[in-house]
Amino acid sequence: MTKLNIKHTSWNLKPLFQSNNDPAIAQNREAVEKANKKFVSKWSKREDYLSDPKVLKTALDEYEKLLRNFGTDGNEGYYFWLRSQQDQNDQAIKAKFAKVLDFSTKLQNELQFFELRLAKVAKAKQKVFLKDPQLKPYKHYLEKIFRQADYLLSEAEEKIMNLKSDPAHMKWEQMLSGFLSKQEREVLTESGKKEKMNFEQLISLVSSKKKKVRDEAADAVNDIFAQLVETAEAEINAILANKKIDDEIRRMPRPDFSRHLADDMESDVVDALVQTVSKRYKIAQKYYQFKAKLMGVPKLAYHERSVPFGKIDKTYSFADGAALVHKVFTDLDQEFSDALERFLENGQIDVYPSKGKRGGAFCVYWQVDQPTYVMLNYTDKLRDVETLAHEMGHGINDELMKGQNALNFGTPTSTAEVASTFMEDFVLQEILKTADEETKFGIMVSKLDSEIATIFRQIACYQFEAELHKAFREKGYLSHQEIGKIFQKHMAAYMGPGVEQSKGSENWWVYWSHIRAFFYVYSYASGLLISKSMQNGVKADPKFIGKVKEFLSAGTSVSPKDIFKNLGIDITDTAFWNKGLDEVEKLLKDTEKLAKKMGKF
Repeated sequence: MTKLNIKHTSWNLKPLFQSNNDPAIAQNREAVEKANKKFVSKWSKREDYLSDPKVLKTALDEYEKLLRNFGTDGNEGYYFWLRSQQDQNDQAIKAKFAKVLDFSTKLQNELQFFELRLAKVAKAKQKVFLKDPQLKPYKHYLEKIFRQADYLLSEAEEKIMNLKSDPAHMKWEQMLSGFLSKQEREVLTESGKKEKMNFEQLISLVSSKKKKVRDEAADAVNDIFAQLVETAEAEINAILANKKIDDEIRRMPRPDFSRHLADDMESDVVDALVQTVSKRYKIAQKYYQFKAKLMGVPKLAYHERSVPFGKIDKTYSFADGAALVHKVFTDLDQEFSDALERFLENGQIDVYPSKGKRGGAFCVYWQVDQPTYVMLNYTDKLRDVETLAHEMGHGINDELMKGQNALNFGTPTSTAEVASTFMEDFVLQEILKTADEETKFGIMVSKLDSEIATIFRQIACYQFEAELHKAFREKGYLSHQEIGKIFQKHMAAYMGPGVEQSKGSENWWVYWSHIRAFFYVYSYASGLLISKSMQNGVKADPKFIGKVKEFLSAGTSVSPKDIFKNLGIDITDTAFWNKGLDEVEKLLKDTEKLAKKMGKF
């Protein structure tokens, strides 16, 4: 395998600023403010761009240049956000980021006139703009704005909606997550000792391979939820009421419509996905029955669904893991491995855990001309190699999108997880080629755990949300007992007879943050199933990678529905989603066969 030039294992933020006190920070802020004020003062008093395609082209070019070079927070917002992820305990960094956020929000409020007025252009004029050849680079951007027109308010009202979103929604959410983060319980840990653990640590211990450890952790989590469920009841009712008011004011046809609108997705596509997956819950149910058998129990307890099974002992240094990912990327397309080399050489990957550093992993971009950064917490496990491939999938997606103008630079939520799961799966397949039987079995079970949770659990959650909003709008208020019943109904629907809806599990909605980011969860399922379709395309014909790159380069220049149409894929057709589900079913059958062969039960 190629020996890679790993120059940095922590972020090199010098392309943004030299340090937290770089004098260039103040200069950058001044330049951002000046550029924004210049645009606002030039266009806020004019109306000719709302009628003349030539003038609109000039206005959009200038708007694109503003977003490309400055945005509303320039390098400053990006730099201090990244620094806050490297050191979450540094109060000075938090304060600097809060100040730049406030600065940025004010500029956004001043800028919002541009898109609001554009959205409200008469339908006849919209058609003229969309047909005009000189506006072609901005065609889909305009289509999205015009699609939102029916649901927008006046400029003054939009400012109020903007300002109230924090106290009417975010502050409630922050209150509950703050209460959860302060909770601690003394429980048995992996070391065999009793220790005081915080909420995040308890959630992690719930999936321990040691039964005593996971059961104690689950009891502690249930106790925390029981204590906070009445607070969560008040919180969820408050944000459901705020959502209902917002939807009524904007005349949204259904509770999930604003999500579809924001994601550039047609409701019929999401409906096709939800219906198809829910009709095939049997796959998830069979898996949990199989897993219960593996673990030698008649039923899994609610908290035992994701307990790892099998041995995956092999370790990979970061150099070895990166070399493996590099090989897979090279086999797929040279441009993919070139991107990984650049990231490693330029210090765009923060590799190892450190004190104060945020947990987990992510990939982030801000503006078109700024570097993309990846955060890992690499500990030499197989899972870390998968995570590197996953986050670099996002990174490659971001790099390929840089050919787009700033108004088309971004990833629709519905397809955001396609590149990441695509790369991750190809790396796993490479590992499986040389794995011994025991490791292979462990990887297959782990993959099933992940895919069942990503597809079936998220769609069950989506249906829980749909019923929750409907019930709230009918009754005006829901008790935590009523919410718990709805929650258990949808969890039991996909888990089936292999999982017990254990006492206390009716409250596990309390900490599920995604149900507060209304109807977001379908995108996990759509991303993975679309990725599977693309993987099959490449396996059938390696030249199909050209189509994959076309998709990854598109940004938001076309709707997900249309870009797939160009690739010969109809995502409104249930047959498309079923093909992806067939893959999950095949993996389950192969894993069952291997379990029998190995005498696992």
